[in-house]
Amino acid sequence: MNATDRTPADLLRSALAADPARPLVTFYDDATGERVELSVATFANWVAKTANLLQGDLAAEPGDRLALLLPAHWQTAVWLLACSSVGVLADVGGDPAAADLVVSGPDSLDAARACSGERVALALRPLGGRFPQTPEGFMDYAVEVPSQGDRFAPYAPVDPEDPALIVAGAELSGAEVVERALTDAAGLGLTGPGSRLLSTLPYDTWEGLSAGLYAPLATGGSVVLCRHVERLPADGLAKRIESERVTATAR
Repeated sequence: MNATDRTPADLLRSALAADPARPLVTFYDDATGERVELSVATFANWVAKTANLLQGDLAAEPGDRLALLLPAHWQTAVWLLACSSVGVLADVGGDPAAADLVVSGPDSLDAARACSGERVALALRPLGGRFPQTPEGFMDYAVEVPSQGDRFAPYAPVDPEDPALIVAGAELSGAEVVERALTDAAGLGLTGPGSRLLSTLPYDTWEGLSAGLYAPLATGGSVVLCRHVERLPADGLAKRIESERVTATAR
């Protein structure tokens, strides 16, 4: 992090400049056996493509509200940073009927149809796979995002003091997200670059978002994000902590 970083998107740019090759997000889904590891550079590329989709094809503008109906997943982390890049307010688990656009996983499509604006669906299949058939009334993220540009520039500067995130009913500006993530870091055992935090927390609370994305990003660390760990054998999580060289956990 640099002293001038005021938004999550700023944090990602600094991480990219400092060490693009280091791991940033490692994701496990123990219901499917999926493991995905994204370096800072790969993650930033996904963010840039998603931000271009958001700003271009979806015509989203700073201040628009996006209902984010996704679980703790590497693609959710990408959308959170893309929203920060454009200046869109990410409302985690928010009401689609009150949103300008909605991004939904496969289990929340019926609820997402309440949004009268643009609708994007994610299959959440291994390796970012697409739906076998695109859900009616939705854009399939996996179909649309690959052709987007690898670099992103916002049409308008993002104000760090503008609302950036709503989670569990609390609204935070971009600057507040960064400040709270830095404050959380010590309590999570993140001591700086090289720290590696394993999180099994859902993304529906600030604690889950901080441990599973923002605090590692703010401190030059990385996160091992685990979903469906209840499917692991008794010693499975301990073995993962060892194999992934985890230095701290949030469970």
